[in-house]
Formats: sequence, C-alpha cells, structure tokens
Amino acid sequence: MSTSEAIYETDGSLAFLTFNRPESLNAMTWTMYQALVDACETVDTDTTIKALILRGAGGKAFGTGTDINQFRNFKTDQDGIAYETYLDTVLARLEQVNKPTIAQIQGIAAGGSLAIAITCDLRLSSPESSFGVPIARTLGNCLSASTHIRFIDLIGPARLKDIIFTGRLIDAQEAVSIGLINRVINAAQLEKTTVDLARDIAANAPLTINSTKEMLRRIQSNNSTQSNAGHDLIAKCYTSNDFREGVDAFLAKRSPRWQST
Repeated sequence: MSTSEAIYETDGSLAFLTFNRPESLNAMTWTMYQALVDACETVDTDTTIKALILRGAGGKAFGTGTDINQFRNFKTDQDGIAYETYLDTVLARLEQVNKPTIAQIQGIAAGGSLAIAITCDLRLSSPESSFGVPIARTLGNCLSASTHIRFIDLIGPARLKDIIFTGRLIDAQEAVSIGLINRVINAAQLEKTTVDLARDIAANAPLTINSTKEMLRRIQSNNSTQSNAGHDLIAKCYTSNDFREGVDAFLAKRSPRWQST
C-alpha cells in the first residue's frame, strides 16, 4: 500500500497517509490516488484503526492537484470524462470510509488536492496555508458535478463562484471564516493538535460516529445528480484548444492565451 509517493503508517489507533512528492508540491499521480483508495480499504477493515489523517510532506503543500504532465495525452471527449469519473470514484471511496478522516493542511491545498481535503470529515490548517481551484487561470478545465456539490455543501454557490471565477487562492483566515476549514492552528502545533483531536474522537463511541457520518452522507446524497451529469460540459472543456493551451502554458511556465475554443 505504501509507495515512495504516498506513505501509509499507523500509530496505535491512528492511521496516516502522507502524500510524498514535496519536490512537486505533492502534485497527485495515479499511483498516489490509488494509494489513497488502498488506505481507505485498509482503514475500513482494520478494527484497531479509529481515525485516518491525510497530510502532505515537506511543509509547503498538502497538495496542488493532479500532476499536469498526466494531461498531455488528453485528446478525446472520453479522456476528460474518464479522468473526472475516476476522481469521483476516489473521492467517493474516501467519503465512505467508516472511520473519521482528518486533513492536516500545511501550505497550498489546490485543485484535486483541495477536493480530497473537503471530502474528509474535518480540516485543520496552519495560518500560512492557502486554498483554491485556480483552473480558470491555469488549465481551462472544469470540476465534476459531485465535486461542485461537495464545495456547495461547505461554502455555498456564491463563494464557490468567487473562488473559481477569480482563480484566486484564499488564506487560512478567510477559509475558516467561510467554513472551508474547521480550525487554524499554529504550524508548530499543527501535527500535535491534529493527532490529539484524532485521539479524542477515537476515544468516543464508534457507532455514534459511524452512524453520524453515514446519516450525513445519505442526506447530502439527496443533492447528488445523475452519474453522467455535466459530462457534456466536461467534454467541452477537456477537448478544447484552451485546455491544450492551458496545459502547454502551465508546463512552459508562461501565461495561457485563451481563445474560447
């Protein structure tokens, strides 16, 4: 389950998955996404584990989303749809873990990595952290319907439009004020506070916690759309000249030249 890019560890009743590509600000590879799924499976079946903590190595990023190099070969409608469907599957698996999940965020949490964080039950952050989905100024792609719904459940449609339309990164104070994260903790105390919180939760009635998680998931799932909702919009973005331009510009470290095509 552990790989060089995603390290799974346990300490008593707690499990930890560390995204471990600090040189790339923990940008997610397919291997890392699979490691997340594998960790969820292990946590669910290991009765000694009472909580799962996700974190990023290096102190500069929880993660910056999917590694852009993996988009170079996207050409057809199905490439973008298959990617967003796969990401939905990974996030749904994380959402369904029967133990509490906590994102320990230090540094940037952006794009797909922020989607991972908001799928966790709780989010703790250092004051220096930043959050966003800067796709409108980088790649020109779009999020799936399920990911939109998760964001809306936390911060509402108006704030989500603000974040995506502007492409800006918000700081930790704004993030906690709009409900995107739960607590802001001094960086030196972040790990200890996260572990202490996880242990406090782990000491409580597991059936209450599991039932609460599942009850809320069922209630929120009533807002879900059909599995193919938005596929036409996803295909439109991922097959556009703008998306190819966005990928090329990102990798070349220049500003993209949008054409609306």
